[in-house]
Amino acid sequence: MNASDIATIVVVLLALCGLFALMWRGWRSRGQRQAAAIGEIPTAPDRLADLVYGPVSGVYVGSTIAPHWQDRVAVGDWGFRAVVNVSRYADGYLLERSRGNPMWIADGALEGVRLASKLAGKVMPGGGLLVLRWELPTGTVIDTGFRADDKTDYRRLMGDVSESDEKDEQA
Repeated sequence: MNASDIATIVVVLLALCGLFALMWRGWRSRGQRQAAAIGEIPTAPDRLADLVYGPVSGVYVGSTIAPHWQDRVAVGDWGFRAVVNVSRYADGYLLERSRGNPMWIADGALEGVRLASKLAGKVMPGGGLLVLRWELPTGTVIDTGFRADDKTDYRRLMGDVSESDEKDEQA
C-alpha cells in the first residue's frame, strides 16, 4: 500500500465521520425544535387498572407527530426502535420498551387505534402496524406504532374481540 492509497482511505474516513456528525446534529436539532410541542412525557400511574389483554411482544416502530407519518419524534428516547411488550389495561396502554422508558397512553388521551401500513419510515404491506393516535397534555397529537410478533393479537389490543368471541372463533 502506497501513500496515495493511505491518503484516499483517510479522506474517505474523514468524510464518513463528517456525514455522521451532521446526521447526529440534525437529530439533536429536531429534538430541540420538538421539545416545546411534546412537553412533559406522560408516565404510567402508580396503580394500573385491570389488565384487559397482553402483554404482546413485538417492535416499537416509533412515534410521529400526526398526521405526518415520517415526522418522527426525536425527544427523549421516543425516536429509537426497540423490542416492546404492549399491554391493554382498562384505562390505557402500557408499552414497556427494552431500549427506553415505558410509555403510557391513557384512554382519555386516545383518539383512535387503527391498522396502518406505514409509520416513522417503516413500511409494511397489508396493515402490518398497530397505530395508536393520542394527544399529549400540550395538545400535540402523536401516532405511536407497534409491530406485533403475532398479528392476530391486533384485534384483541384494539378491543374488537372479547374473550367469548375468541372462544367462538376457535370452536
